Amino acid sequence: MTDKLHGRSFLTLRDFTPAEITHLLDLAALLKAAKKARHEQQYLIGREIALIFEKDSTRTRAGFEVAAYDQGAHVTYLGPSGSHLGKKETVKDTARVLGRVYDAIEYRGFGHVNAEDLAKWSGVPVYNGLTDSFHPTQILADLLTMREHSKKAYKDIAFCFLGDVGNNVGGSLMLGAVKMGMDVRLCGPKAQWPDPDLLAEARDIAAQTGARLTVTADVKQGVTGCDFIHTDVWVSMGEPDTVWATRIAALLPYQVNATLMAMTGNPDAKFMHCLPAFHNTDTEVGARVARAHGLDALEVTDDVFESPASIVFDQAENRMHTIKAVLVATLGD
Repeated sequence: MTDKLHGRSFLTLRDFTPAEITHLLDLAALLKAAKKARHEQQYLIGREIALIFEKDSTRTRAGFEVAAYDQGAHVTYLGPSGSHLGKKETVKDTARVLGRVYDAIEYRGFGHVNAEDLAKWSGVPVYNGLTDSFHPTQILADLLTMREHSKKAYKDIAFCFLGDVGNNVGGSLMLGAVKMGMDVRLCGPKAQWPDPDLLAEARDIAAQTGARLTVTADVKQGVTGCDFIHTDVWVSMGEPDTVWATRIAALLPYQVNATLMAMTGNPDAKFMHCLPAFHNTDTEVGARVARAHGLDALEVTDDVFESPASIVFDQAENRMHTIKAVLVATLGD
């Protein structure tokens, strides 16, 4: 299986079979256990990886850097002003330069076409650390976390993603989960539902894998019987502040709070979030929204975020382990 993955880019989970995704998750679990036991074997000694970040990050940058270092690779961080990408130099030209210098490239930015062009022209594996369309490394971490916190097989796990279900996380989670045959619920206002073409693609995959896919505006239908409740911020990086009022009005009924968690009917239901989360007013954005809209929490309330049901920091840690699996599988000796 690793031979089939070697040299491949990781841009979206639509490019990977269920067996390949399972292999990456199994590899991540093995690498995680080896790191914890302090007997990790290095497969990337001497490899050089460029990390392009047009958008700031905590988990993605930390995950790629630590994963690379653990495996003996070196990284070069190129921040928002660290290269001429798309400004004074085309993505195609940048790709051909970096492909001569580096063994692989990570890209976190806006247009998904940039990640595709880097992969097309660099001649080396390219990893999508997040684009406006997809966030595949996050979904690998989500799948690993759900596996760790459930005794069920993926085909028996039910989860609901609430809120802006058509964003890059919601769409990516939908694709990854239907590939694994899960009971997938997306719950939010119809205006925030996934792109119809992407939804049709997910339904086609579900027909092949036996997954159940529900897209609904009804909270009770979405969450009843779920093992996991997911959500994400209501306004993404790069969107103007002017959308806050409209987005809050539309999405407040989908806030994850104690009442919603109880609606699952499952006392063992877990809460997940890709982070950062606006669960209190202790951030600049949280305080600003509180002043403007009178809310002390947005997509999730603090009592849920800080509860025993919350597994968000297990999820955050697993970004590194699953990223490491992608690096080893595609770049390792």
